[in-house]
Amino acid sequence: MLQVDNIDLYYGASHALRGVSLTAKPGEVTCVLGRNGVGKTSLLRAIVGQQAIQGGGIHWEDKDISKAPSHARARAGIAYVPQGREIFPFLTVDENLRSGFAALPRTERRLPPETFKLFPVLQDMLGRQGGDLSGGQQQQLAIARALAMQPRLLVLDEPTEGIQPSIIKDIQRIIGLLRDRGDMAIVLVEQYFEFARDLADSYIVMDRGEVVLSGHRSDMVEEDVRRYLTV
Repeated sequence: MLQVDNIDLYYGASHALRGVSLTAKPGEVTCVLGRNGVGKTSLLRAIVGQQAIQGGGIHWEDKDISKAPSHARARAGIAYVPQGREIFPFLTVDENLRSGFAALPRTERRLPPETFKLFPVLQDMLGRQGGDLSGGQQQQLAIARALAMQPRLLVLDEPTEGIQPSIIKDIQRIIGLLRDRGDMAIVLVEQYFEFARDLADSYIVMDRGEVVLSGHRSDMVEEDVRRYLTV
């Protein structure tokens, strides 16, 4: 469904991505691993259209979206959960969820039936402001908001960051359930190795803007991957 081919990305004179390639297929989780500052978030921003690439190409469902704006990619079924969650703190939980409808035709603007089965804590908080939620609850809200778009590609940037262990387990379970439905491709950036390893069907490891390791989970050599995660 998603094919990222040999892309380059610059911030001014800084070469942030160097010939990076990645694929993501429905019913699978593709994990992107690496230390801080190696280009993981830049890769996601390129996929969702928040940062222009200067070389290579990005194809989604057999269409070249390399130059498509972010709103067009959202309408094409690509949803993004950014690092730091970026929920609207002064909107209610319900309003935050409904903001995910922006990419949908009016006739399709309704929450997926499984929303509160996946995130039962949100049902009791619909009238509360997003900024009043804990970090873990905000992360669940950010994922639920993305799912309100009814995406076929879900892009997640470090969903475990700053989250308590019990919520991390919940998020891991939810990502696994979404993958197992078989109708959604998932790209996950993560530094927490065990979380990524347990979810990954395939993976790439980045260092200094380049892919230095890649493969299927069954071929992963844990020691080699961990070498690029430690400082």
